[in-house]
Amino acid sequence: MSLTLADGPLAAEAPDTVNYTVVGPPHRLLLASFPRRVRAVLGGETVLDTRRGRLLHETGRLPQLFVPLEDIRDDVLVDNRPGDADPHKGPETRWTLRVADRVAEDAAWGFEQPPPEAGWLRGRVTVEWDAMDAWFDEDEEVVGHLRDPYHRVDARQSSRRVRVVAGDVVLAESDRPVLVSETGLPNRWYLPQDDVRTDLLEPSATRSVCPYKGVASYWTARVGGSRIEDAAWSYEDPLEDTLKARSHLCFDAAEGAETWVDGERVA
Repeated sequence: MSLTLADGPLAAEAPDTVNYTVVGPPHRLLLASFPRRVRAVLGGETVLDTRRGRLLHETGRLPQLFVPLEDIRDDVLVDNRPGDADPHKGPETRWTLRVADRVAEDAAWGFEQPPPEAGWLRGRVTVEWDAMDAWFDEDEEVVGHLRDPYHRVDARQSSRRVRVVAGDVVLAESDRPVLVSETGLPNRWYLPQDDVRTDLLEPSATRSVCPYKGVASYWTARVGGSRIEDAAWSYEDPLEDTLKARSHLCFDAAEGAETWVDGERVA
């Protein structure tokens, strides 16, 4: 993610704080090795098993796993057909995957005639993540998508003074937050529940998945007679990079809750 978004060298707009020039097309492709075994499961059966996966880093997009076609079980690949033409990678070939009565239509695709500058894509295919029942990085199930080796998350204990307000109402105040820094995203401040007005919050049905942090649960704030939907989120069972922020709450400024750190408002 850090290569293709924000200030990454493959982003659409390169940063001006460099002493080099990237010579190449505005839309850039980089196929890099992925160092571990990856498997995909459909209908209770492993349909993809590779130790030769590669991540395609592409300007403005999340990295995508490409594997040799032979690393997908031949007996589950059916109904290959021409797909759309990609301006950077060539015409698509699409495959449907079938296991017994489970069908993932057009879930795999590759580029049998890529342009010369992307010829290394020939013979490789990618599979739609959400079309599979489960994915495994070695023996650990992966949520969301494969982790990008160039993307990281750091969680740090802090003594900065953090105050969260909605209008005149203080929703939280703490001098023991956990600061979570994530590649390409603004710093986020996670606060212990004891420092949050949880009496003003109610659980939301919303969930989101992050391959670096885990599954987030959301909270709606009730301030006066109004509601701020999904004003905060927390990770009750976070992945290892965010363990320090377990059960802490982070508030979303975009939803109407302002976060102030040491007297300065943050986005």
